[in-house]
Amino acid sequence: MIHAQSASLHFRRLRSGLGALNTRLPRLVRSSTILAALLLVGAPEVCWAQKEVPAKPASAGKTPPYPRVNLAPAYEVDPRWPQKPASYQWQAMPGIAVDASDQIWIFTRSQPPVQVYRTDGTFIRAWGERTIGNAHHIKIDHEGFIWLADIGKHVVRKFSPQGEVLLTLGTEGVFGEDESHMDKPTDMAITPDGQVFVADGYGNNRIVHFDAKGKFVKAWGKLGTGPNEFSLPHAIAIDSKGRLYVADRNNVRIQIYDQSGQLIDSWPNVIVPWGFCMTGRDELWVCGSSPMPWREDAKYPGAPLSCPPKDQLVVKFNTAGRVLQQWTIPKGNDDQEQPGDVNWVHAIAADSQGNLYLGDIIGRRAQKFQLR
Repeated sequence: MIHAQSASLHFRRLRSGLGALNTRLPRLVRSSTILAALLLVGAPEVCWAQKEVPAKPASAGKTPPYPRVNLAPAYEVDPRWPQKPASYQWQAMPGIAVDASDQIWIFTRSQPPVQVYRTDGTFIRAWGERTIGNAHHIKIDHEGFIWLADIGKHVVRKFSPQGEVLLTLGTEGVFGEDESHMDKPTDMAITPDGQVFVADGYGNNRIVHFDAKGKFVKAWGKLGTGPNEFSLPHAIAIDSKGRLYVADRNNVRIQIYDQSGQLIDSWPNVIVPWGFCMTGRDELWVCGSSPMPWREDAKYPGAPLSCPPKDQLVVKFNTAGRVLQQWTIPKGNDDQEQPGDVNWVHAIAADSQGNLYLGDIIGRRAQKFQLR
């Protein structure tokens, strides 16, 4: 490094040499020349001095030992559930429900269409071979009666637990849109006093109210995207206060009504809703996919929104619409599904221990997911 005395000597020599120029050059030129000379002499010293200063390494900070505690609920598939009879071949699984005794009822598009299992997977009974056209959702009312939505025969039916037909809503085998006809009804919600609210879904895009004896009361809704319109009401549920929750599937929202058909609330853009399960604590489980745009798939021409879905999702809401829990599930590849995958998840139910039961369409099975 050049010492201060040496730098001073250089500067004096430079100033002496420039003195002769002072009498011949204008002030502006003199100033510019002096500045340039100073830079030539001084800059190397400054740069040289900077190179001598060692760089300080950046501080990496510290990472604490995070508590490895799982606060979010998690689920694990039980690959042994259920032990269905060897002769039974499942097809699409659109409906699943759990009764007050924790018996799991599945509604499948194969024979027999209604099958009942215990939580440990033990088979109990089956029925429905001669009464079901094409399965959709299943519900169990407060008295333990079984309700089935049959999109093949355009009816909703009430059964005894042993499979006896007790009540038929709609006209079997005939579709329409009036007090006695429906068009591919998808689901139903039953009040404690026996009134029935049907999601008359695929064809009519309306909600139909029947009294406990099956008499038509009223209907509301039509095809569209407005506040009081539906585009495939695919599922329906009721809470302890009598409010109705409708899965307005193609419109990517859940609509909440009172029993007169007055819109109370709307929860849009959270999930494409396919299936519902209302718990005894007034918590609404919803299965489906995350919001997505319409798309055409050559395998499913003209299909509703999210066929095929881009992912698989279940969400739990409280009755104010707050998300309490969300769980994404691996979407299986067609005909290559593994235990724990779902493929077009369509139905959801929960038992008293918090375990979930899911039924899917392309995966053609029901599965139990144990709460960990």
